[in-house]
Amino acid sequence: MKTLWHNGKFYTMQKEGDRVEALLTEDGKISAIGTYEELRGQADEVIDLKGAVLYPGFVDSHMHMIGHGDKLLSLDLSQATSAEQMMDMLLGAHEGLGADEWFVGEGWNENNFPDKKILTRQELDKVTESPMILKRTCRHAMLVNSRALELAGITKETPDPVDGVIMRDADGEPTGYLKEGAMALVADLLPEPTAQSLTKALQKSVDDLLSLGLTGAVTEDMGYYGDYRNPMQAFRNVIGPHNKFRAHLLRRSTVFEQMMEDGVAYDEPWIEPGAMKFFIDGALGGRTALLSAPYMDAPELSGMTVVTDEEIDALVAMARKFGEAIAVHIIGDAAVEKALDAIEKYPVPEGKYDRLIHVNVLREDLVERMAKLSVILDIQPVFVSSDFPWVMDRLGEDRLDWAYAWKKLLDRGFICGGGSDAPIEEVDPLLGIYAAVARRKPGETHEGYLPDEKLSRFEAVGLFTTGSAGTIGKADVRGKLAVGFDADFTVLDRDLFVIDVEEIAHVNVVMTVVAGEVMYRGGDD
Repeated sequence: MKTLWHNGKFYTMQKEGDRVEALLTEDGKISAIGTYEELRGQADEVIDLKGAVLYPGFVDSHMHMIGHGDKLLSLDLSQATSAEQMMDMLLGAHEGLGADEWFVGEGWNENNFPDKKILTRQELDKVTESPMILKRTCRHAMLVNSRALELAGITKETPDPVDGVIMRDADGEPTGYLKEGAMALVADLLPEPTAQSLTKALQKSVDDLLSLGLTGAVTEDMGYYGDYRNPMQAFRNVIGPHNKFRAHLLRRSTVFEQMMEDGVAYDEPWIEPGAMKFFIDGALGGRTALLSAPYMDAPELSGMTVVTDEEIDALVAMARKFGEAIAVHIIGDAAVEKALDAIEKYPVPEGKYDRLIHVNVLREDLVERMAKLSVILDIQPVFVSSDFPWVMDRLGEDRLDWAYAWKKLLDRGFICGGGSDAPIEEVDPLLGIYAAVARRKPGETHEGYLPDEKLSRFEAVGLFTTGSAGTIGKADVRGKLAVGFDADFTVLDRDLFVIDVEEIAHVNVVMTVVAGEVMYRGGDD
């Protein structure tokens, strides 16, 4: 069936300001572009946009789809603005929990608290006698209560794992604050999720993503839920011709080799295989991102790696053995340097691109090395809203020139995709676009954090359209309005290119279209 879309603003994203009057779609593709008069005679169906604004479908270039669904279904602590408020939220949650059931919360961030207070296990013990896990917003740290420590066998005598830290008080007793690899000592005790529970979380996630105008996402879920077959089955249950959404699956190194040897089948173009994912460092919030010089606000710390140099080489070599690219989490400049060392030693297969995720802190010499390699960059504009101003104290003045430097990276010609890292940050792409343009939190009135790095509106929208398509090698079929391209559209009630900047975060989604089918309509239940 041929469908004509008309009576709106259609931004092609081919070049700044480029618009067309109407589109014809057929079999999930854009089959013609022209005027309403030219195309109406060919159409079997006509969709009147009634003045709404249509863009190529927005895609989140880095998130955790099942994790986002988990957050929507569980206790969300991300809105707590003080330790006291966080305690109030905890005390009112999970009533009737059994003694052996786990109390789970998500998203706390002490940097949002005036005193930066981190709750102790003794305080958490007042909430419940059940074992408790509270995941920090960055997911590179967690809080647990005494019952959880007891089940994990963590005592004063327990040594720190090589890839993590058990935080302790002045007497050497564990405080309940675990960083990086130390989290696994407790997290591994959680019951392994079933395909049924993962399906529920993923369905919740996809419904939410569609309601926010997202037509697809690059997501990392393989390797977080035990046997990869369970999350894989969840994706097959939720996404496909029956429920259109486009998921590009990164495969964590812990399950990648098995998935390759098993010859896992994917349901393209809805579920696509991506690169092999691993971590080198942690996060700036918990001071575990690896820096080449100490943190300014904690001179005794420079961050940490979660893998050795030898392990990095082995991981990259494993990906290359299967002819695959890597996707590597690197936030600090020293972590970036380690990644580039390995990529230069083991070049990516021709026609593929290694995915550098976050790259929050760079140096000129690293950028010059990156420019010589086949790499694409996953950047998260919303990190500016959440990390500033406290991150300036972490880094100090001398490192700000290449901190969160989205504008300079685009100007250097890098392919950059815009993501949220949800559930770590809010997934709404409009918040990402706003952060890229304004470099501040919605409602703030200053000129923005590091304002020279502000993007134009065209560049900001491009992160979630042409940029995200480019990061997965789909620049020739997605991210623009052009004949032969996928009919994936995000339709909004206002024009992001002309409204007041402060309105961007409050624009409403009118329609989300995937492969020519309306998957969400504003006002639907």
